[in-house]
Amino acid sequence: MSEEKKGFFKRLVSGLTKTRDNIVAGFDSIFSGYSSIDEDFYEELEEILIMGDIGINATSAIIEHLKEQVAEKHIKNPMECKQLLINSIKEQMRVDSTEYEFENRKSVILVIGVNGVGKTTSVGKLAGKLKDQGKKVILAAADTFRAAAGEQLAQWANRAGVDLIGGQEGADPASIVYDAVAAAKARNADVLICDTAGRLHNKKNLMEELRKIYRILEREYPEAYLETLVVLDGTTGQNALAQAKQFAEVANVNGIILTKLDGTAKGGIAVAIQSELDIPVKYIGVGETIDDLQKFDADAFVNALFDIDEKDLHTEE
Repeated sequence: MSEEKKGFFKRLVSGLTKTRDNIVAGFDSIFSGYSSIDEDFYEELEEILIMGDIGINATSAIIEHLKEQVAEKHIKNPMECKQLLINSIKEQMRVDSTEYEFENRKSVILVIGVNGVGKTTSVGKLAGKLKDQGKKVILAAADTFRAAAGEQLAQWANRAGVDLIGGQEGADPASIVYDAVAAAKARNADVLICDTAGRLHNKKNLMEELRKIYRILEREYPEAYLETLVVLDGTTGQNALAQAKQFAEVANVNGIILTKLDGTAKGGIAVAIQSELDIPVKYIGVGETIDDLQKFDADAFVNALFDIDEKDLHTEE
């Protein structure tokens, strides 16, 4: 495990403290409090998972999987269920490695999300990450709805050392995307990242705007692979899940960036989103710096959630 990953894992472990207190403490009392595995045992587990924002669908799937494993392995002692439960949660969250296709070819990444979720910051961090991989990145400031978004993105572009197109308040977002595509082609960029407005309370406008942007991309840049990521605030729990559903209705969402997982008791929402929507969480954020946005790793997340010591982990490197 690289130093950067180790550091992130540590921050994730501390960031998930509240979620862990919320979920894991309850588990431990059930595992030690029951002498046999019966319906009450499963019901209590179910309740803790749901209270931990893991969501009803995901919880049902986790409990079903656990029951199958218990029957198959003829387990009688509740304590022996703990590892099985952890494995069941990981199983619910697995993402195919093909999910990062935009790293391997000429791409456009559209980033959408409501104000205040950390969208512009996530765009800046993602630009920095891709630049560090040796890619030529261009940013488009197509969130012209929020006055400070352009300035904020300019600071991130500067910090990440990437080009920025647009940023005039009140300009037409689609025309900025049009200019940005022209720049991406002229400068032979690998990735064009567009920061777009997310006005869910006015879905009709949002749909129109996205439709215009999609049209321009199809017409002007058909060779580029298109990725649409929704940024959600991890502290909002079930509300984040509801937002993801609404965005999925208006856009072809490929993935989620889940921010602000440091210091929330609702970290379980990462499991819910992946399971309920079948849209993978691709990045998670646990702080302010560029390194605080990392690719989502289900195993590392669940290990951090249960505070399983890193040295017990099988590391890929």
